Amino acid sequence: MTTCLLVFVIGMNVEAQITEKAEYGKFAITNATIHTVSNGVIENGVVLIDGEKIVHVGQNAKITADYQRIDATGKHIYPGFMDAGTQLGLQEIGAVAVTNDQAELGNLNPHVRAFTAINPSSVSIPVTRVNGVTHVVSLPVSGLISGKSTLIDLYGYSPDSMAVSANAGLHLNWPSAQKGGWWDDRSDKKIKEQYEKRLKTLNDLWSKAEFYHKMMSAYEKNPENKSKPDGNKKMQAMREVITGKIPVIISVDAKKDILNAIEWTKEHPDARFILAGVQDGWRVAEEIAEAGLPCLVSTLYTPERDYDNYQRPYQNPGKLHEAGVKVAIATGGVENVRNAPYHAGYAATYGLGKEEALKAITLNSAEIFGVDDKLGSIEKGKQANLFISDGDPFEPMNHIEQVFIRGYKIPMISRHTQLYDEYLNRGAKSNN
Repeated sequence: MTTCLLVFVIGMNVEAQITEKAEYGKFAITNATIHTVSNGVIENGVVLIDGEKIVHVGQNAKITADYQRIDATGKHIYPGFMDAGTQLGLQEIGAVAVTNDQAELGNLNPHVRAFTAINPSSVSIPVTRVNGVTHVVSLPVSGLISGKSTLIDLYGYSPDSMAVSANAGLHLNWPSAQKGGWWDDRSDKKIKEQYEKRLKTLNDLWSKAEFYHKMMSAYEKNPENKSKPDGNKKMQAMREVITGKIPVIISVDAKKDILNAIEWTKEHPDARFILAGVQDGWRVAEEIAEAGLPCLVSTLYTPERDYDNYQRPYQNPGKLHEAGVKVAIATGGVENVRNAPYHAGYAATYGLGKEEALKAITLNSAEIFGVDDKLGSIEKGKQANLFISDGDPFEPMNHIEQVFIRGYKIPMISRHTQLYDEYLNRGAKSNN
């Protein structure tokens, strides 16, 4: 039965992903309203795409005959949206274990890389990209240290061809110092003991990684006069983390846990940190801002406390921004990553504002992950990840009409459009 199921899933993926070839070459999108994000809005503008790059953004351009023209009169051009926290490409069917590769055995897995497990033929990828989401962070989720996420474009035939940043960040699930909910019957003493034990495990790993890095660095500076130390793949994987080459993404939600995490980050000034989730962020927004920590947030969740106003999840990004925190949208999903624009839309309506919400799903995300030289805005020289919309993409009634990823004009076909076409006219006969 497992074999049959796998054949069915693989066949379904192929049908959904391999629909028709993307177009590649030179494109001139004319007469559009261009939302550059970085340099305001350009009316009746032109965007020229040559291969993977944007080569012109402005109101006037010399368009040669080798450009394929796309008239976008009355349309809008936006940078491709980025979801900064998903399991896209790692999970297919949640209830079928053999289709999931987002979790690893063990508690400490800094050497695990999501990049190696990405499935380019995932049925959820075309569904996501036709809604304007052109690149995502895909992350592992298990244990205290889950492993390293990858930042990928949502077009390609292999992880290598999709990767923007193979190792985007190390994911740490912060140990909680409080009850998990009404069902948690642990005593306060037990909770404290377990928290301190998990924190010690984390600190021990960090200390060992620092020692290993010093030892290996000393050898690398003068390998001729020293015998090579024994290698350790987990410690080797931590080297780019403790030196700040890639950030540590700390998943943490409750107020007390956020404050504990902030204090812990202060003990490691050479490393870079990002907070993710932060559902209670609005309660400690000033403290997060003072620590200089960016936050990856969503809006479509239920408040943890019965007495919290239902609007708090929608208001959280705005409250954080008001305090001075850089925020980016991260849905934490798979098949519903396509709804990332609406997370930003809720945030815009409930205090963040449309301009900052647009940054939260484009340029802020790119800056947080250090890829703003390639992505996040419509500028000359940047990668051509963008889309054409007939209106505000935060509003579900508007439509994404065309998507470009790395300069490829993507077929606007997905499992959803195929099913729509299949069942729209299904041969029903009239009674007349």
